[in-house]
Amino acid sequence: MERLVRMRTTLIRVIAVMALMLSVGAAFAPATSALDVTPCEDVVPGAPIAQECLALMESFPEPVVVQVPLDTLSLSTYSFWRVINLPANVHDTPNGAVIRQIPAGFHFVNVVDTSVEGWVQIEGGEWMSTSSVEFREASRFSGVQILNGLENQFAWALGDLYTSNVPGGPQDAENGRLLFRYDRINIFAEAYDDEGWRWYLVGPDQWIEQRMVSKVFRIDPPEGVTGRWVAIDIYEQTLVAYEDETPVFATVIATGLPGTDTNEGLFTVWASLERDRMSGFVGAPTAYDLQGVPWVMYFDDAISLHGTYWHDDFGYRRSRGCVNLTISDARFLYRWFEGTEPDDSGQIVNHVYVWASGEYSTTGAATR
Repeated sequence: MERLVRMRTTLIRVIAVMALMLSVGAAFAPATSALDVTPCEDVVPGAPIAQECLALMESFPEPVVVQVPLDTLSLSTYSFWRVINLPANVHDTPNGAVIRQIPAGFHFVNVVDTSVEGWVQIEGGEWMSTSSVEFREASRFSGVQILNGLENQFAWALGDLYTSNVPGGPQDAENGRLLFRYDRINIFAEAYDDEGWRWYLVGPDQWIEQRMVSKVFRIDPPEGVTGRWVAIDIYEQTLVAYEDETPVFATVIATGLPGTDTNEGLFTVWASLERDRMSGFVGAPTAYDLQGVPWVMYFDDAISLHGTYWHDDFGYRRSRGCVNLTISDARFLYRWFEGTEPDDSGQIVNHVYVWASGEYSTTGAATR
């Protein structure tokens, strides 16, 4: 019995240490061998693959990263509901007087009390009928801490699909690799199909088209930028965070739709709020009002990086100009920026660099 107790105690300690390593990320990450894709550069689609390349793909089936923990506090504390059946009445008490109406548009409320049957109390103490709102669960996706300096390109799959055995070929349900949305994949080689679309080799005879992934890769800092900064690629719909020249975090995002594009350029975070209410286009059919938007970092006038609870379309353009992140990713960046050291003048400067690694469509929704 005593031996069993000691074994159980040891197991508990091992589990605790492993959890600690995951929580702190790169600081306790194990050493990894280098991922050099040179052996795969000469791969010819449909031809036999060199043993050295096959061995590399077998050794690195996924990127060398640690997933960022979920912001379970925010996800469990806040309850976000979309307003439906517009215009919707807002009451002073359950079954009480109507004190205002929420007009047509895109509106979300933060519900703080559901104890009264048929009614919900929203942020600010007002009440709404449950026939006027519906619960929406926020995305539980989170990005990754990078352990190897982003020495090789990798990507997230943007849909559920089978890989093709050659660029331009159909999905191969028999021999292809089944990928699910947000799966992480290493990129070992590139090739083009007859229509000029780029395809990525992600495993032995496993090809996926560029439009079905969001790819991340390392870039140099813009001139004069040091310390902590983020690069937002509006073509790939990705964000990479850097410590000077070293990538430390990456994720998929959602930037501005055509007509409300996220501006390219170099900016600095000028205000940060743990929660903020966002609204615009009041009186128009396109009006929006969003209660309790978490982890907000303003960098281009009213444009910000922020947590997003109203969609799970990361990897596609979706916003009115802001950079949408999941709640967990936004919290990670918010806290990470708080650790920025003052510069020589004593100022704390967090840079946001918005750029495009390729040409993307300026018309149509959810296009790249």
